[in-house]
Amino acid sequence: MKYRVQSPRAFGIGFIVAFGLCGPISSAQDVPSNDPPADLVRRVAVRETEEEKARNDYTWRQTVIVEQLDSRGVTTGRYREVRDILFSADGTRTEQFVGTPSNTLNRLILTDEDFHDLREIQPLLLTTDRLFMYESQYKGDEAVGGVDCWILQIRPRQILAGQRLFDGLIWVDKQENAIVKTEGQAVPQERGGKHENLFPHFRTTRRKVDGYWFPDSTQGDDTLWFSGGPQRERITVRYENYKRFSSESTIHFER
Repeated sequence: MKYRVQSPRAFGIGFIVAFGLCGPISSAQDVPSNDPPADLVRRVAVRETEEEKARNDYTWRQTVIVEQLDSRGVTTGRYREVRDILFSADGTRTEQFVGTPSNTLNRLILTDEDFHDLREIQPLLLTTDRLFMYESQYKGDEAVGGVDCWILQIRPRQILAGQRLFDGLIWVDKQENAIVKTEGQAVPQERGGKHENLFPHFRTTRRKVDGYWFPDSTQGDDTLWFSGGPQRERITVRYENYKRFSSESTIHFER
């Protein structure tokens, strides 16, 4: 997302459309109660690959709301879109707007990177084909919504030109090796110059759908420190109405 300063000069700056961590990343325990499997991150990637493959057989509705706020916390602009992720009659996956997106943002502009992160970073991330890009470190364990979880810190090994990767923490169900929560941000950040592009922290929680852990919501409330001044934004992404698709079924959403 780009940032506009109300002055004779205009500063371009990216702001992600699915960021949002409501406060700093929560601290993990440094001393585990027991040791995780030595190959835990590989097990997570295998399960994550299964989750991604399964989700590709589902339709759902995705609502994105991005707000810019002033120093008093008053909303001064808002972007909202609703999309149905569905299949056509021949089984091709498509995205279809529900109504027309509304946009009254005047200091922030959504960028291609924002929408890329919305699709590729916030919902699912650590599949087997991406595992080599990351290094991991065990940080402890913690219960999330009654589910006992391992906590892993995930960081890029390196970032090549044009890549968008994840940097943060994941909570992994001890029994199923499935990710149930993520906190972090998309990287790299681009600071300074004419094409400043900053990306805020986000928190994505998941819920069980037919035995799979699918994204439930992405939320955040963060301040990005642009060279032109700080800008606070708040985001909510909701993933709703998951329905399994089959060639014999036709799925319609309520308008």
